[in-house]
Amino acid sequence: DVQLQASGGGSVQAGGSLRLSCAASGFDLDDYAIGWFRQAPGKEREAISCISRSDGSTYYADSVKGRFTISRVNADSTVYLQMNALKPEDTAVYYCAAQKAQYWDIDRLPDYWGQGTLVTVSS
Repeated sequence: DVQLQASGGGSVQAGGSLRLSCAASGFDLDDYAIGWFRQAPGKEREAISCISRSDGSTYYADSVKGRFTISRVNADSTVYLQMNALKPEDTAVYYCAAQKAQYWDIDRLPDYWGQGTLVTVSS
């Protein structure tokens, strides 16, 4: 079975940190650019970060730049999202997605979506 599994969500106070993981099974994560998305209650899903397949290029939305760090360990088929200095407005369900490309193409749908993991930040 092809699966993308996001984990690591939880409840933290503002200013705290969490590390989300996105693990792939059934396909080779090495062949995919990976993106992290989030959807807050009553809002549209937004792209917050992505990482290229192999050269380490990254993208961050302005809302998380300087606080979140995306990384990948291809040998472990896992991509991480380190989230620091969390704010209540970061509360959302976080999703990872995989796109078979070197760099994330915003005009293409992902090939795979992971199930979400809930992050709740209290003030």
